[in-house]
Amino acid sequence: MTDLSTFPITQKWPAQHPERLQLYSLPTPNGVKVSIILEETGLAYEPHLVSFTSNDQLSPEFMSLNPNNKIPAIIDPNGPGGQPLALFESGAILLYLAEKTGQLLPSDPARRYQAIQWLMFQMGGVGPMFGQLGFFHKFAGKDYEDKRPRDRYVAETKRLLSVLDKHLKSRAWIMGDDYSIADIATFPWVRNLIGFYEAGELVGFQEFAQVDRVLKAFVARPAVQRGLEIPKRA
Repeated sequence: MTDLSTFPITQKWPAQHPERLQLYSLPTPNGVKVSIILEETGLAYEPHLVSFTSNDQLSPEFMSLNPNNKIPAIIDPNGPGGQPLALFESGAILLYLAEKTGQLLPSDPARRYQAIQWLMFQMGGVGPMFGQLGFFHKFAGKDYEDKRPRDRYVAETKRLLSVLDKHLKSRAWIMGDDYSIADIATFPWVRNLIGFYEAGELVGFQEFAQVDRVLKAFVARPAVQRGLEIPKRA
């Protein structure tokens, strides 16, 4: 049997199935990227809920796996060379799992890098900017009298949606006919923007018909529907 006892995180979240990939996460936009790709690829995995309510992400056990104290993180007991591999950062995990399974990333070198560029577009733009908008629109930042910070992120969010909307014209997915990790990275954030953040009207989401079309196709996928609920909240 695979032994993961050398990883301190397993002291707080014991592995019931150590032969399976271990997922430490929460169903946030970044967290569900990994549960969705795991559901899409069919890899066997064991999810563990990292509760922000109890500050699990700040525990020594979690930070032994991710010193940046952010979800998601994984341990793959069957990593390169058959050795366990620990990884954090959702984009890195998406790339790793796509390459491990040979799925959701084009094999053609040029198209592979084009998919990676859109993954970086999400990691460097969509996620951080949408997240800041959420802070200033829904959370503590909404009480700031000075609305310039909020308006700055509204404008940047609209700009990013416009870039994505123009790109998706006449394309089924970000990479054309090929559903990929670029979609898995991006559309949980779009869903969160208009859902949990309640910012659809604020950013004029109705103007971005192509983004809306692909978001609906994304959410309709059975693996996405499952992944959006994993790990189950307590």
